[in-house]
Amino acid sequence: MAALLRSRLTDWTVSVPVLAVLVLLGTWGRDLAGPLVVVVAVLLGGAVLAAVHHAEVVAHRVGEPYGSLVLAVAVTVIEVALIVTLMISGPEKTQSLARDTVFAAIMITCNGILGLSLLLGALRRRVALFNPEGTGGALATVITLATLSLVIPTFTTSRPGPEFSPAQLTFAAIASLALYGLFVLVQTGRHRDYFLPVDSAGQVVDEEAHAKPPSTRDALISLGLLLVALVAVVGDAKTVSPTIEAGVAAANLPHAFVGVIIALLVLLPETLAAARAARRDRVQISLNLALGSAMASIGLTIPAIAIASIWLEGPLLLGLGGTQLALLTLTAVTGVLTVVPGRATLLQGGVHLVLLAAFVFLAASP
Repeated sequence: MAALLRSRLTDWTVSVPVLAVLVLLGTWGRDLAGPLVVVVAVLLGGAVLAAVHHAEVVAHRVGEPYGSLVLAVAVTVIEVALIVTLMISGPEKTQSLARDTVFAAIMITCNGILGLSLLLGALRRRVALFNPEGTGGALATVITLATLSLVIPTFTTSRPGPEFSPAQLTFAAIASLALYGLFVLVQTGRHRDYFLPVDSAGQVVDEEAHAKPPSTRDALISLGLLLVALVAVVGDAKTVSPTIEAGVAAANLPHAFVGVIIALLVLLPETLAAARAARRDRVQISLNLALGSAMASIGLTIPAIAIASIWLEGPLLLGLGGTQLALLTLTAVTGVLTVVPGRATLLQGGVHLVLLAAFVFLAASP
């Protein structure tokens, strides 16, 4: 037992997340000096890599699409907790925090992660193949959730500004949770095969059935370490945010750009996991991660802030502005055209990556 414990502690995938959380506990709420910021940033990168490793172990044990679901939901739950905490601690500065974070997550996942996955998949076999039934259903759910939660508030008239009335927010929260729950039931139940990788003939390939999975004990240990690593990722990203804010201010960029940078950091585990899956010719798994993360971000964030709004003061701004609406519409139309054929080339991957670049650029220069 002692030898096993020593071997666990010398494994960087165990020690780095634990060390990152310990540093997080010691630095939370403090102003960090330059060298300490570097240490936190290095541990943040290590925690991201460890999270990807443990997510793959869990995914191998439970099979797809459960593995992708575990990573997407785990990251989103921690991210939602961070959003609510920030809104409670400083409501006057965070009226649009939920909107900006969710929109950034949609742009990063539906353009960045999806585009990168298609690009890597197409580079491997010239054409990236995936299941249009499952991917199309996931994209339709993301578009519906985004429209109900982020577009409709811009046009409602019950409240001045881009915000819901209490009744409208309650309906949006219930609808978001119901749609997300329905999708999870479909993805893991009756139509699970729609979310598995396909071969060149369009046949489902369940690779997990042919590889020896890790033991239940190892999978549970990895699940616990995955949660530790994700806490470290989100917490350390928040810890270095004052330094990011100072850099953004020094560069004369909008303060909202800080949220984009933090969202990019928080979504690094999904990005790396999706890229590794695409390089292994498992593009469907990459798309499960991309669209599942976008869906979880909306489906869990909106109900959480609806509950938090009971005691939060001030307006809750959810409606998108004109530029954001244009980008969301373009993302939805492009995504539909990409998904329907069930195959994509370098062109489709490049188009989505350009849309991500446009989002980042316009966030920096609105």
